[in-house]
Amino acid sequence: MSGLGAAAGPGWQRDSGGLSLLPEEPHGAAPVDFLQELPSCQSARRRRRGTQERRAAPLGTNGSRGDAARALLQENGEPAERPARERPVCMADKRRARDSQQAETERLSRWEKWKRTSSKSLKKALSEVKGLSSYLVLWRRDIRSIEGKFGTGIQSYFSFLRFLVLLNFIIFILMFSFVVLPTIISTFGLFNSTVAYIPLKNIDVICTIYKPSGNKGLVYFYTYLKDLLSGTGFLEVTSLFYGYYSIDAVWISIMRYNLPLAYLLATFAYLALSFLWIIKRSVEGFKHNLVHDADPFQSYCNKVFAGWDFCITDPNAARLKHRSLQYELQMDLQEEKLKQKIAERRTKEKLRIYSLRIFINIIVIAILSGCFYSIYRVTVFSQENSNDIGNANSQVSLLVQYLPSMVITLANFIAPLIFAFLITFEEYTPAFEIKLTLLRCVFVRLANIGVLLFSLWSQISDCGSDKCKPCGYNYKLYPCWESDVGQEMYKLMIFDFIVILAVALFVDFPRKLLVTHCSWKLVKWFGDKEFAISDSVLEIIYGQTICFIGTFFSPLLPAIATIKYFIIFYVKKIVLIHTRKPAARPVRASSSNFFFLVVLLIGLLLAFVPVGFSIARIPSSKACGPFRNFNTSWEVIPDTILQFPTGLQQFLFGISSEAFAVPFFVILCIIMFYVIALARAHKRVVEQLKEQLVLESRDKMFLIRKITEAQK
Repeated sequence: MSGLGAAAGPGWQRDSGGLSLLPEEPHGAAPVDFLQELPSCQSARRRRRGTQERRAAPLGTNGSRGDAARALLQENGEPAERPARERPVCMADKRRARDSQQAETERLSRWEKWKRTSSKSLKKALSEVKGLSSYLVLWRRDIRSIEGKFGTGIQSYFSFLRFLVLLNFIIFILMFSFVVLPTIISTFGLFNSTVAYIPLKNIDVICTIYKPSGNKGLVYFYTYLKDLLSGTGFLEVTSLFYGYYSIDAVWISIMRYNLPLAYLLATFAYLALSFLWIIKRSVEGFKHNLVHDADPFQSYCNKVFAGWDFCITDPNAARLKHRSLQYELQMDLQEEKLKQKIAERRTKEKLRIYSLRIFINIIVIAILSGCFYSIYRVTVFSQENSNDIGNANSQVSLLVQYLPSMVITLANFIAPLIFAFLITFEEYTPAFEIKLTLLRCVFVRLANIGVLLFSLWSQISDCGSDKCKPCGYNYKLYPCWESDVGQEMYKLMIFDFIVILAVALFVDFPRKLLVTHCSWKLVKWFGDKEFAISDSVLEIIYGQTICFIGTFFSPLLPAIATIKYFIIFYVKKIVLIHTRKPAARPVRASSSNFFFLVVLLIGLLLAFVPVGFSIARIPSSKACGPFRNFNTSWEVIPDTILQFPTGLQQFLFGISSEAFAVPFFVILCIIMFYVIALARAHKRVVEQLKEQLVLESRDKMFLIRKITEAQK
């Protein structure tokens, strides 16, 4: 308690003239009886009753804990190593500290002088490089401008969009470097490279028949447009899809490059990179979110005393921020009233509300089931009839191929509207109402992708009437099923991009023109559409989940996603500035960033399931792809390990055995429990420090009251 120690020292009596009326001890110490009357002393005595040792110095001695800590630091020499300009002292003390440091430098040896000079030069160079690199950040000026006009909540959406552009670009570089580039080099014979094909073993000839529907002869323009939208035709035989990489090995000079192994390891690498990068960013947001939500009273203080966003420069944005703060306080008060009302509910009223919630959740489940069943039936119909219709009518074929994407987009649009309407009857608190609606919307978007993949795999693994007996999969309908899955992911991404552009061009801009130039009351009542941050984020996370899943089946899909999000940034910026208004419900940058990353992490975890299932369980295509000679894609790993020396084989197989996995899991659990215990201990320390701050404020009030009484 630094305030207590300061009161106990002689400087306290010298600085506080009113305390000269109090009796002084012979050695300048404050009277022990007086200090024991402090609220903090009484609280500490009650808390420490029964203990034999005390960590703090006894009351009544000269100095304080802060003085002792400063003396300890001086003994350790830490302040001497700290630069003078970084010390929290006045300029005169900084100059004296600088002069003393220079005098000490003169007494150092040449080696020590060189080390110190080199360290300073390196720090200065790194700071300059860091300052210059900030100018190379993508969209730095645009995002700052958006932050100044619309606040940090909307700025967090555009920062998240920039993160996805960088993430997809890194994934594209990874897949291009280790998969696409070696294939291109070997195909064109660059750098004295050749292609090695391994003969197929114990595989029925019928499984190796694969005739891509490439365009031959005279081709009309709309056929190219159809192929560009559906991924068929000329695109099917390009490096965009899995079936193009039917190479077993590449010889570059005397080096053998194992393409199947590189393909699989690159897939694991982009999934692991995405997971670690998202975890790193979400942990930072979790810290801010945890601090903000730790204490409701602290939340009120933050809104009242630190709620203003000083990055705002636009007057309209300033007025919006005023309304946002007012809305936040109103919502907090409304939530407190609702909590009080919930606490006062009787048993009959609780029974009515719980029955209503159960009924509404049954409706929600029914809506979800209807969406899932529709997607399943449409996907089966599209897969069975797209090839037959394609020979007769290209337009109808394109429509049939895009039926799953259309139904998924329609479900993503209609279901959230129904959920937002139904939740108004469930009588939740406003904060929980928003979270539950968002969770339902996230579940709809991500589960729709899962149902689509389940529909595809049910068709691929449909072994009725011995359809897949020779090959292990439905080779008649899917001779290269990985490319077919990649085409579905490609169509989902293209259609999602078209919908975003269409909404901006044919909904937002016409609505803005009507609101601006039309005086009808109905049009004025609708007004400008709000820029809904959560809905916009769910759109791009939906597309990013498609990219996570589809990269294994279409290695160049991250490049398409990078271009897509790059264009979406400017589309959303123009829409925000010219056609939309910021949402009435404010969004904090810290909590929104954390929420965005958590939903993205859920999408990534969802991607692990279909990609892992495709690698480990479904037999790989025998007519295309780098894994033609393996029963599954995973078999390339043990096959490669068997080529290692015997000692290394035993080590790797030992690591993957249960004898290693069980102790490793136990050690991880022990470490996890230790970290949890450490976190709880830190939490208790924080609570004690908060309590100490409260006690110090009481000490000050007590001392002021004593001074006032002494002056009277």
